[in-house]
Amino acid sequence: MTEASRYMALALSLGRRGFGRVWPNPAVGCVIVKDGRIIGRGWTQPGGRPHAETQALAQAAAQARGADVYVTLEPCAHHGKTPPCAEALVRAGVARVFAATGDPDPRVHGAGFRALEQAGIHVQSGILEAQARRDNAGFFARVELDRPFMTLKLAGSFDGRIATGTGESKWITGPQARRVVHALRARHDAVMVGAGTARKDDPALTVRDLGTAWQPARVVISRRLDVPLMGVLARTATEVPVILCHGKDADPQLIRTWQDLGAVLLPCAARGGQLDPADVMRQLAGHGLTRIFCEGGSALAASLFEADLVDELIGFTAGLAIGAEGLPSIGALGLSKLSRAPRYDLRSTQTVGPDVMHIWERAQP
Repeated sequence: MTEASRYMALALSLGRRGFGRVWPNPAVGCVIVKDGRIIGRGWTQPGGRPHAETQALAQAAAQARGADVYVTLEPCAHHGKTPPCAEALVRAGVARVFAATGDPDPRVHGAGFRALEQAGIHVQSGILEAQARRDNAGFFARVELDRPFMTLKLAGSFDGRIATGTGESKWITGPQARRVVHALRARHDAVMVGAGTARKDDPALTVRDLGTAWQPARVVISRRLDVPLMGVLARTATEVPVILCHGKDADPQLIRTWQDLGAVLLPCAARGGQLDPADVMRQLAGHGLTRIFCEGGSALAASLFEADLVDELIGFTAGLAIGAEGLPSIGALGLSKLSRAPRYDLRSTQTVGPDVMHIWERAQP
């Protein structure tokens, strides 16, 4: 690994500290180096600011003049809630800027690099770019595809069941797997379920047993807003954000009631009697979400697959068999040919207590 790659790998690791905490901004990391010594480190702070470069420059102070900067995304060039990072780097007098990848945001998209070059700063991009794009896949999806990056979590038996025929599901997987799920929630902007899961399980959808943790937003997909008004989500909507995606024909009184409880209401288009998953994702992207962790039931999982919205699969498989009478982890997809089945490439696998965790990503064409 080259020196530039080593420093960029450190910047990427710093950027990951912002996962789930910085939306709608990207989770960026920055390292400033001078004479072979790290003089500044930073990452995007909760809520999306200060930015990573600002944090690192504050640490480096006057030493930043003539230094090298390693940043995981092109420095911003537009005036928003914070001044442009490209301008801050120019004012600091840095000598060189090494970036992992460019910023697809139309307000930046090369303008940050140009501002640096026009000030006489050497710019090089493309260092560990594939990893940088993977780390900020949610930000790229929101900007380029107008939707968040979607991770679907499935936990079930060896034969792919998430409950017995009578509905019993606690607990198919062990406590170690459930603890990992809480850690995964914390790395995403939001946790999503369908109305059926909200009614049946009355879930909190919060991060627990990990000390003081940043809480993701809770998203429920419910065309008719038939989510329990006395449930956990309703009682805690002012403590941890609740976002309800509902049909445009939902009861106006229910809409007002949920708003009074503190929830955010997003009206979405319907298709075939159900909410259109593609429009749901557009509305969530418009709200600023970049990374969603779906823990919904089999019907929601099937609708996401049918709409080709699943970017990553995380499965937890337990060593027990429930049988054909059990509830399948994914509802009917109406497939008649294997060639039409959604395929994913295995990225990693590991044991978690008595269970197996496997992570899959979209198959490359």
